[in-house]
Amino acid sequence: MFTEFLASFEAGVTNVSNFLWGGEWNGTQVLPIAPLVVLLLGTGLYFMVRIGFRPLRRLGPAIAEVWAGRKGNGDPSAITPFQALTTALSGQVGTGNIVGVATAITLGGPGAVFWMWITAILGMALAFAESSLAIKYRERDEYGRLNGGPMYYITNGLGKNWKWLAVLFCIGTIISATATGGMIQANGMTQNIMAELQPFGINVPTWAIGLIMSLLVFVIIVGGIKSIGSVAEKLVPAMAVLYVTMCIVVLILNAQEIPHAFGMIFASAFGLEQAAGGLAGYAVLSAIRFGVARGLFSNEAGQGSAPIAHAASQMKNPARQGEIAMIGVFVDTLVICTMTALVIITAEGTFATSAQFLAKPEMVAAGLAETTTHLWMAEGANPATLTNRAFTDALPGPVGGWIVTVCLTLFAFTTIIGWSYYAEQAVTFLIGEWATKPFRFIWCGIIFIGAIAQVNIVWMLGDIANASMAIPNLIAILALSGVVIAIHRANGDPDTADGDSVIELSDKAAAQANAPAG
Repeated sequence: MFTEFLASFEAGVTNVSNFLWGGEWNGTQVLPIAPLVVLLLGTGLYFMVRIGFRPLRRLGPAIAEVWAGRKGNGDPSAITPFQALTTALSGQVGTGNIVGVATAITLGGPGAVFWMWITAILGMALAFAESSLAIKYRERDEYGRLNGGPMYYITNGLGKNWKWLAVLFCIGTIISATATGGMIQANGMTQNIMAELQPFGINVPTWAIGLIMSLLVFVIIVGGIKSIGSVAEKLVPAMAVLYVTMCIVVLILNAQEIPHAFGMIFASAFGLEQAAGGLAGYAVLSAIRFGVARGLFSNEAGQGSAPIAHAASQMKNPARQGEIAMIGVFVDTLVICTMTALVIITAEGTFATSAQFLAKPEMVAAGLAETTTHLWMAEGANPATLTNRAFTDALPGPVGGWIVTVCLTLFAFTTIIGWSYYAEQAVTFLIGEWATKPFRFIWCGIIFIGAIAQVNIVWMLGDIANASMAIPNLIAILALSGVVIAIHRANGDPDTADGDSVIELSDKAAAQANAPAG
């Protein structure tokens, strides 16, 4: 009975996910382009044009603002602009940068990488829009804390009649945090640690890893956003530099394959089968679907999560914090994801072709052989292990595997602490600030369960959970597009003389401030 229910549930979830991201229903293409692809890329393109291609024109100055933002203004209730960026990056840089990229390539071909780039470039415009709105419409609660993000610019920008949309966003945030930001990350960390220790005869029970993980998470998140920001500003740059450096080492060793890798990316993206060799079976729509879906899963642009972190910044100018937010998308996808993709695509050799490709009639018709030179098409190279194998093949001994394990562990851990804050903000918006401390204990319990449980169903819910956040958020920023454009033109808050936004008090904080003394 339960097995039948589970199978039915999985089929339903798969159908919804395939429709949202692929335009398919019951395996049949019912829409030429997926709804979420149209909404994400269309909204990103709209803002890119309306803000005068600011992400491309202002990339250099935005990087300078990030560097200057390390100091902040000393506001004890907020974090520095740099800490806000690294906190957002802690949520953005996760398993999607390693496993997600591998998934996009194996399911959508190398062309998916191109569409990840497009998603990121347009996503930078989305990042500017949502994070500038987060600064303008944030508020200070009765405890003196800054709160912001889509739920606040929906209610404070669009009005109380739109609170239902804010509630939908918060529900989606809690689901997404539990699924993709918590349990999946904890399970991935646990499985990778166990896999690396087993060859040495070390068998650590999952509950032990889960317990240690939960305790470490609690030590950090119990101090709130100040503690999370302090850890993120140290850990995120260090892990990013470590991973990118090792990718560069591998690419130097595979330097002769880099031009061919870029050729495959562009050929597969536009269906140029002759240039792509044996890649004729990959449709352009498949590359778009998985490139955009995995791109969003990685950089979260338009999803509405990152502006929750940026709202806690000491920065008062919405345009400047919006530009800082653009750098998060740039680093996540155009740097880290690109490095992962090139490491995978440049991994060449002679391999048995995976059965999933040989089973496709269109691939056989295109002349696909039983052996392939591409590691990503090899038998046994599933997305979970593909990046690990690419590093292992390039570097001597167990070094490659350990590098991926260490980086994946760090990426997942920082994602867990970043998403804890997003979920906490959603919960407190829905039921009140009193829930802050109880939720932190609950979050650690979620991490423990994720470490010891099977999370196959949770993985399937990932894309739907991301969509449940993105749709309300994209509706909101489109409805507030006039404000975004005004912020862009004024290079700050258009409603103030100096361009700095005024932080309004929450209803409870205002009531306390106006209450008669005594």
